Amino acid sequence: MKSIVIHTQDSTYPVIVGEGAINELLGLLENLEPSKVLVVTDTNVDRLYGELLLDKIRPMYTTSKYVINSGEEAKSFNVFYEVQTFALKQQLDRKSVVIAFGGGVVGDLTGFVAATYMRGIPYIQVPTTLLAHDSAVGGKVAINHPEGKNMIGAFYQPKAVVYDSQFLQSLPVTELRSGFAEVIKHSLIKSESFYQFLVNEIQQLKDITTDRLQRMILEGIQIKADVVTKDERELGLREILNFGHTLGHAVEAEAGYGKLSHGDCVAVGMLFATWLSNKLLQADLPYRELKTWFDTIGYPVEVPDSYATEQLIAKMVKDKKTKSNQIKMILLERIGETTSATFSKEELHSLLDEWRAGTGGKR
Repeated sequence: MKSIVIHTQDSTYPVIVGEGAINELLGLLENLEPSKVLVVTDTNVDRLYGELLLDKIRPMYTTSKYVINSGEEAKSFNVFYEVQTFALKQQLDRKSVVIAFGGGVVGDLTGFVAATYMRGIPYIQVPTTLLAHDSAVGGKVAINHPEGKNMIGAFYQPKAVVYDSQFLQSLPVTELRSGFAEVIKHSLIKSESFYQFLVNEIQQLKDITTDRLQRMILEGIQIKADVVTKDERELGLREILNFGHTLGHAVEAEAGYGKLSHGDCVAVGMLFATWLSNKLLQADLPYRELKTWFDTIGYPVEVPDSYATEQLIAKMVKDKKTKSNQIKMILLERIGETTSATFSKEELHSLLDEWRAGTGGKR
C-alpha cells in the first residue's frame, strides 16, 4: 500500500493506493469528525460491495446510502437534484461527510453534490474503476448537459482518495479498457518511459496483472498530481490533461452519453490528436504503432461513419477550451511533451475530414 499527497492552493489531501486501502477509511473519517455519513454509489457497485463498505462505517457513524443507476446517464441534473433531496431529508449538515463509492460517474456526480450542498461539505473519493484513477484526483466535479459533457460543475477537492485495488477485480473488460485509455493518455503527455512500459508490457488487456495495475494507477495519479499541484483550476498547464478529449467528448456526446465508453472515445481523440501533431508540427510520433496497438486492445480507431464531421465540429466548438469560436486542441511535440494549437471551425473541419478519409471514415 502506498500514499501520494496532493497539494493544491486551497488544500492538501492523501491518495492511498493498494490492496486493503479501504481499512484506512475509518481513520480518515475520525479526523473529519462527521455528524453523519452519506454513501453514494451505483447499482453495480452496491450489489458487489455496498454492504462491505457500510459494515465498516455504520458501527461508528449514523450512515445512509443512496444508489444511482449505473452509467453515464446518471450524471444529469435530475439525478443531482434527487441526491440533494435525499441529503436534505436525511438532515445532513455542514459537518456531514459524503463518500463517493464507485467509478467516474459516481465520483463526478457526488463531488458536485458535496460542492453545492449547503455551499460545500467534505467528501471522500473511494474509486472502484481504473478510469477513476483520473477523475477521482484533482477536484473537477460535474454533471453533463445534452449540449456538452461536464459543462455544469465546480473545482472542489476531496478530503482524501482511498483506492483499494480489490474493487477493480470485478471490472468488466469494457470498463478496464475505458480506464486504460486514460492511463495511456498520462504516459503520452508526461512520460515516454511510462509509455514504453505500457507498449512493451501490455499488448492485450489480459496482460494487466495486479503488479502492473498498481504501477499504472500510481504513475497515472502521480502525473496528474504533478499537473494539478501547479494548476488547480485549469488556467493553463492543466489543459494538457485534455489530450484526446476535444474530439473524444464530441464523439461521446454525438453517440449519446453511455452509448460509447469514455475511454473508447478518448482513444479515438488521441489518435486524431497524434495524427494532427505529426501533420502540423512535423512531430515524429509513432502514429501507426499507436493505431495498431489500440486496435489490438479493442479500441475503435476511427469515428463511426454515421457521425457527420459538421456535427462533431459543432460539439467541439462547445468545448470549455474554446474561445471566440477558436477551437483549442492539445497536441504532442514528442511523447512526454505537449503544446497546443487553435483552429477555426473551417480549418478543423477540413483536417478532421482529411484524417477520417485516411482512416477509412467517410465525409
